[in-house]
Amino acid sequence: MSELLNDYHTRMSIPVVWGDMDSFQHVNNLVYLGYFESIRMLYMDRCNYSDVMKETGIGPILKSTDCTYRIPLTYPDTVIAAVRVTEVKEDRFVMEHVVYSEQHQKIAAEGHGIIVCVDYQRNCKAPIPERMREMIREIDGI
Repeated sequence: MSELLNDYHTRMSIPVVWGDMDSFQHVNNLVYLGYFESIRMLYMDRCNYSDVMKETGIGPILKSTDCTYRIPLTYPDTVIAAVRVTEVKEDRFVMEHVVYSEQHQKIAAEGHGIIVCVDYQRNCKAPIPERMREMIREIDGI
């Protein structure tokens, strides 16, 4: 595994499939956001966020995301999607995503997601539950 991924403690391997390519013969730009989503959800699973939501009524929502494309991906390839939390505030945290191509041995894309905590009963922002903060500290040391 590349040293480029050493600081990312949540990773998953995803095969590039033929149907992800578009008429320009490379993986469509929206597929990268799907890679971000898949690794983000794995991170949430590692934090047992569904249990936190059941206990507190507070859950995550993606406020915004961005993606910078570095190299085109094509079939066949396998990517490693990786994520880490880089900033934690009162009611939100920032996740940094990367998509690494095993074929090219390079970062193919990188981006950020801002996750806001929402009290779904009151339909408003809420502080990050302490249990979630503890899990983020455990995984990423932040």
